[in-house]
Amino acid sequence: MTALVNLYLRIAFTIEQRLGTVLMPTLARFVFAALFALYYWTSAMTKLGGDISGLWQPTFNAYAQIFPKAAEASGYDISAASSFEKFTILAGTWAEFILPALIIIGLFTRISAAGMIGFVVVQTLTDLYGHGAITQPDTLGAWFDKDPGSLILDQRALWVMLLLILVFRGAGPVSVDQLIKQRLNVR
Repeated sequence: MTALVNLYLRIAFTIEQRLGTVLMPTLARFVFAALFALYYWTSAMTKLGGDISGLWQPTFNAYAQIFPKAAEASGYDISAASSFEKFTILAGTWAEFILPALIIIGLFTRISAAGMIGFVVVQTLTDLYGHGAITQPDTLGAWFDKDPGSLILDQRALWVMLLLILVFRGAGPVSVDQLIKQRLNVR
């Protein structure tokens, strides 16, 4: 029995140390690119309005998406948005463009993934309270309910878990972060 346990432990150690450090972050970045990059870039494009001026001037679309109740209260007049709201709109728009790109190429991956986690939290709170999903049990879902398909609790937990792999493991060997480490001779 001891020999079997030792064999298992050697195999597990090899998988964790040799394959896990290479495969997990690389696969996490690939899965992020495959599932979420276009989702976030498309979302960011809807915030720009008709041209790229939405990168420095908040648009009606972005105001209505990020602050739906405030936008409705102001008659959807973007000029009524506060300085904080305008800053948040622009920061969110930029984040949707920049953070996925950084994760994909593996540059500042840990910080970018942490930023995406913060973005997912803000996005979730906006969906729950700003767009009223908190009152829709099918959309909100519940953990430990035998149904893994709810759009908020179940899916967003998986999104964050994927990003946590990148926060804790980094970008992996095929990344700009790794090139920088090699260039600077950092271990």
